[in-house]
Amino acid sequence: MGKSEIFKRMDQLETHVGGLHTELGDMKQTIKALLEENQRLSMENQRLRKVLKEKTEHPQAVTQGALLTGSAAVMQEEDQPLAVDPAASAVGEGYDNLARLYHEGFHICNVYYGHLRTEGDCLFCLSFLSK
Repeated sequence: MGKSEIFKRMDQLETHVGGLHTELGDMKQTIKALLEENQRLSMENQRLRKVLKEKTEHPQAVTQGALLTGSAAVMQEEDQPLAVDPAASAVGEGYDNLARLYHEGFHICNVYYGHLRTEGDCLFCLSFLSK
């Protein structure tokens, strides 16, 4: 093998390795997207199971519309809703939703919002929650 053939072969090998590196990066992004979708679908599945369980356990209450979600209304014993300040419940409900998302493993900070947290706690998210 001559020197020119060795350099030509090295150049081909370098190009091939570069292509493999690009393909590996693409596969890594695809796996990340699949993991995030899997997490989202798992959470939706849990939520739907909970709704189904509530409907099967309390069919009369669901048909009457007595079950309310969140902290928007509190029911008295006669099933009469108490007055709740809508502005106060909206702020608390938004914070609760963000805290729930964070504890389920998603970023809530402006840097990585909606992405799956894979490396533990995020300082940006924690500082956002502490405000």
